[in-house]
Amino acid sequence: MNPEHVFIGFDHREADAYRVAESSLRRRSSTPVRVTPLNAEMLAVYGLLRRPQDRRGNTYDIRSNANQATDFAISRFLVPMLCQSGFALFVDCDVVFLADMADLFALADPDKAVMVVKHQQPETEKTKMDGQEQTFYPRKNWSSVMLWNCDHPANHRLSLQDVNERPGRDLHRFYWLNDSEIGELPAEFNWLVNVQPKPVTPKIAHFTLGGPFTPGWKPQEHDELWLEAANS
Repeated sequence: MNPEHVFIGFDHREADAYRVAESSLRRRSSTPVRVTPLNAEMLAVYGLLRRPQDRRGNTYDIRSNANQATDFAISRFLVPMLCQSGFALFVDCDVVFLADMADLFALADPDKAVMVVKHQQPETEKTKMDGQEQTFYPRKNWSSVMLWNCDHPANHRLSLQDVNERPGRDLHRFYWLNDSEIGELPAEFNWLVNVQPKPVTPKIAHFTLGGPFTPGWKPQEHDELWLEAANS
C-alpha cells in the first residue's frame, strides 16, 4: 500500500506545534503516511521558494506588501509541484489530529482540484498568534487544511513563477481555480478552536489563534486537546 502523503507547514517559532501535529497524525493513522515538513529555508536552497522578504521583526512579504504570519504562508502552494501526482494533504502546523486521516483521504473527489472546509469566518478577531494583526481576505482559512489533487489539470495553471510572484491574498483565495473546481470537506476536518463552536466529533483541531505552544499564552478552553497530544 502506498503511503498517504501529508505536508505540514514548518516554522522554527512553532517547532513544538509541528512536533505535536506530526505525532498526533502518526498516532491516529491506520495506514502508512509519508510526512514532509514545508521548511522555507530548504525550499529556498533548492530554488523553489524565492520570494523577496524583509526580515526586520516579523517577516514582511514584499510581493504581498504585507506581513507574513508564518514561514509556510506561501510554500503550501508548492505541494502539487512537490508531490507531482495523486492526492496530498496540507495542514498548518498548529493542528492536532483527532481522527484517522484515512477518513479524509476516503473523501477525495477526482473531479476537484482541491478540497477544503469552506469557512465563513466573521471579522471579529483583531489579532492572531503572537499578537499579530489579523488580515481578512476572501476564503480566509480555507487554505489551512487542503486536500490537493495533484493530477488535476486545473492545478497546472499554477506555476512556480506564480507561487513566487503573486500576492499571497491571490494564492489563498485560489485565484487560478474556478469555483466548481474547489470541493468541500466536512467542517470537522478544520475546526477553528476558540473561533467556532466545537463540533460533535472534531477530526482536526486547528489552533489558529495560538495555543499552549505560543509564548505568553494565557490558558483557554480546549487547551487540553493540545496538551494531551503533546504528552502522549
